[in-house]
Parts: sequence; structure tokens; C-alpha cells
Amino acid sequence: MSRAVILAGGRGTRLRPFTVSLPKPLMPIVDQPILEIIIRQLAIQGFDHITLAVNHQAELLKAFFGDGSRWNVKIDYSLEHEPLGTMGPLRLISDLPEYFLVMNGDILSDIGFGALLAKHKAEDRLMTVAASARQQPIDFGVLEVNDGYIRGFHEKPSIPYNVSMGIYCLSRRILPEIPASQPFGFDQLVLKMLAAGNPLRAEFHLGYWLDIGRPDDYQRAIEEWPTLKTKLGL
Repeated sequence: MSRAVILAGGRGTRLRPFTVSLPKPLMPIVDQPILEIIIRQLAIQGFDHITLAVNHQAELLKAFFGDGSRWNVKIDYSLEHEPLGTMGPLRLISDLPEYFLVMNGDILSDIGFGALLAKHKAEDRLMTVAASARQQPIDFGVLEVNDGYIRGFHEKPSIPYNVSMGIYCLSRRILPEIPASQPFGFDQLVLKMLAAGNPLRAEFHLGYWLDIGRPDDYQRAIEEWPTLKTKLGL
């Protein structure tokens, strides 16, 4: 038995005007909402209990997903009366197990959610963050300058960096670090845990990952979905 919390309460401001009348998790990727894709993936990978942390247009989400019986999972809802950020909603959920998955409701990826949680659990980790390696191209020639002299030159280089995929595995032991009844984000939690010297783990995913929060990425998701759908067996 595995538990997942999906953060589905955002207003989707970066996707306007698409999200004026429709919550972002219900935005269709060709033939089904992005959140349905996530739920189907989780169900296939052994998650049997999914909590949707909702706020904006919560009734629409409840009406669409119901109790989860269509996907052979249990779906329940945690309602935020005020936006609580990415980690704050966890303090509203009283029955979380010792280890659980948390993720944004607008992620399209071929990551193994079940395998990620299983490794997190086996190693008794506090937090595991799914990570993706990226390259940022620079459109200019970059100078290396020291004491006013040019020491090197790089024509339009790419800078490597690592990003959070918006997919996390947590232990209940981390919950006391999240203040109750106030907004608290993933960034705040990570900085707080690092300042206290707590070990946080990153697991790199080399496959597909796309956050559909921006119009360009949403359009890309639609274009690439037929190929990814076949790969995921959906």
C-alpha cells in the first residue's frame, strides 16, 4: 500500500487565459486532463490512496475525480481555505503514513513513482527530491576576466544546473518542521532542513519530465503526448 499527495490547489496564473474558467490540473493533454494522467500512472505503480490538496475551484476537481473508483484507487481531499504553499497543506492531513509521495499536479513524466518511494522507504530517508539535469544556453560570448585582463573566452556556452522536478518523498518525521496554518513552501523547508544539518537526498531522473505551467510547455506537452502515452502504456 502506498500513499500520494497531489498538490492541486494552484490558480495556474502562468497559464492564463486557459485557466480562467478551468483549474490547471484539469487542463487537457489531448484527450485527458493532466491530473488524470498522473492518477492513472500512480494507480498502475501501486499507489492505492491519493489525497488531492485543493483550494482554487475545488468543487470542479471533486466532481471530476470523485472517490477514485474509476481508477481503482481511493481519492480523498484536503481543502485549504487559504493558499498554504507547497508544503503547508501537509499539516492539514492527519493520517499520512510514515513514508509518502508528494507531487505537483501539473507534471508530465515517465519517472517510476513507486520505485522512487520504495528506495526512499528502504533507506529510511527524511526527504528525497526527484531531480533533473538541465543546460542553460548563453546567447553571448562569455569572457573570463581577472584584474582587468581577459583570461579566457567561451562562445555561447551552456551552463549545467540541477532542478527539482516537483516530486518528493517524505517521512512523517519531517512534518513538525512545517508550521501549521500558514503558507510554507518547498524552498523554505529545504533551507530550514539544510540549516539544521539534516540529510536530504536527490534522485536524478534521466527520462522525460515537463512542467506544463507555461503556455509554451503546455503546447509542447500536447505535441509530445502521443509518443509518451504509448511509452507509459496509457
